[in-house]
Amino acid sequence: MRMPALFFALFAFSLPAAAEKFFSSQVSPQAMAAFAARDAGRSTKSENWMVAAANPLAAEAGAGVLRTGGTAADAMVAVQAVLGLVEPQSSGFGGGAFLVWYDAATGQVTTLDGREAAPLGVTPGLFLDEAGQPLKFFDAVVGGRSVGVPATPALMEEAHKRWGSANWAGLFEDAIRLASEGFPVSPRLARSIESDAGRLARFAKTAAYFMTADGTPKPAGTILKNHAYALTSRAFAKDGARVFYSGPLAENIVATVQGADGNPGVLDLTDLALYRVKERPAVCAPYREHQVCGMGPPSSGGLTVAQILGLLAPFDLAKLGPDSPESWRLIGDASRLAFADRGRYMADSDFVPVPVKGLIDPAYLSGRAALLRTETALPEVSPGDPSWDHGHLRTYADDESLELPSTSHISIVDSYGNALSMTTTVENAFGSRLMAGGFILNNELTDFSFRTHRAGQPIANSVAPGKRPRSSMAPTIVLKDGKLVLVIGSPGGSRIIGYVAKTIIAHIDWGMDIQAAISLPHLSNRFGTYDLEPDAAQLKGPLEAIGFETNMRPLTSGLHGIAVGDGLEGGADPRREGIALGE
Repeated sequence: MRMPALFFALFAFSLPAAAEKFFSSQVSPQAMAAFAARDAGRSTKSENWMVAAANPLAAEAGAGVLRTGGTAADAMVAVQAVLGLVEPQSSGFGGGAFLVWYDAATGQVTTLDGREAAPLGVTPGLFLDEAGQPLKFFDAVVGGRSVGVPATPALMEEAHKRWGSANWAGLFEDAIRLASEGFPVSPRLARSIESDAGRLARFAKTAAYFMTADGTPKPAGTILKNHAYALTSRAFAKDGARVFYSGPLAENIVATVQGADGNPGVLDLTDLALYRVKERPAVCAPYREHQVCGMGPPSSGGLTVAQILGLLAPFDLAKLGPDSPESWRLIGDASRLAFADRGRYMADSDFVPVPVKGLIDPAYLSGRAALLRTETALPEVSPGDPSWDHGHLRTYADDESLELPSTSHISIVDSYGNALSMTTTVENAFGSRLMAGGFILNNELTDFSFRTHRAGQPIANSVAPGKRPRSSMAPTIVLKDGKLVLVIGSPGGSRIIGYVAKTIIAHIDWGMDIQAAISLPHLSNRFGTYDLEPDAAQLKGPLEAIGFETNMRPLTSGLHGIAVGDGLEGGADPRREGIALGE
């Protein structure tokens, strides 16, 4: 089948050759073949198992586990342990994650909430200045004030207890070896260090790790050794996640947060001791002949992806195709409508009522979809009025939290047919810029709205003790007739939602294989302005002609996906350094 013109334009934005050349001396021939396939726009194919992750060293760690009969949960532990070392700006032991699991034996989808929680000592004015006005974003982020309870270690352990079969301690061997012997700073990590050098330099431990002796950013190719990370990983391998939540490492984390010069936080040992991973109901909604399953609150990802797809269900996107401005008019305004609901209604459902069923009710979405039956862009959008299965308790004001892109995503299918989709983060690049135990501590609390009220109305996503901040992470598993067909997810701040929805549409409606669907240029519209990647430039004029404001800019996702059919096909985002590996 001939691929659309829009697809062939994608390779102009990609900078894969530099990454492929950089990693050529560090990874296996199989990994280099995966790079070559990705860069040529071809999916990686396998018959037995597949792992797709944002760094080839991490993907190879997962592949080693799967090759010896490990499950997707086992492989995730190995992948995450390495990612936190080689891609510390995006995820790690000091962050949090959401996980969606498909069990091949039962056909069931389970979701685990490993989101960071606010310390019990926070107050409503956490991110307000003395005049009661919101702090500037980076004034809130950098330091201890923004740090929530690290949750990723607890999630790793919980997933392994439920679905793992491999020896726990052995899953950390690659991370320990790389931390002890050293690994080269990748081009992407080097660019991240350089762009954030001023903030990284504020704290001595962080500066010593990422900067040279003369205070300049460490360049690509620099060999980084992290003995503290190796010690932490050995302790984690020996004694499990409890080492993060009590004892010397926990005390180190608390001291680092509370002692952050100029911007201390309130995290304490009680907060760490009380943290628990939570199983949440999966959000599953129909699209075409499929069921799209994702993470519910406190993530907005699953609900908003489901809303976008539900709003588009009455329209024949397959006939329109990916080159049609009409396709993107529908997708863009469907996204705007869904984001309007997201901003008002979605938050931690343990603390505020969220109309989960009402937001994805087919009748509600059908009514909202009628707004799309125009020939021009919607001039304005506003939240709808979904039904509340527990009663409408109060009216909320629209949220104003800022979610900047960072994060990472892991997709895995094991030889038993189980699948794992996990999006993992420290929030902003390098999180709070604080380090403890060799890893970055998150700045997840800045995903809360800095204001608690607007015009006298409460904001659902305001900060409270023990509450988990709203996220846009959207790890997703797609089924057809109860069978697994797609594992997908992405980093990218609040644009995650659009990246995932686009990829599902490209695969299901436009018949693209997983690599083509991932590589297809992004067009993202959340709040009115249509952001376009440069290789979608041919759509700029037509979209403006029907009423959209547009902005050409890079849109750096990190989509990693696996399609399941006669065999497995893996895809990795050419915008980053990841690959898909399988056998």
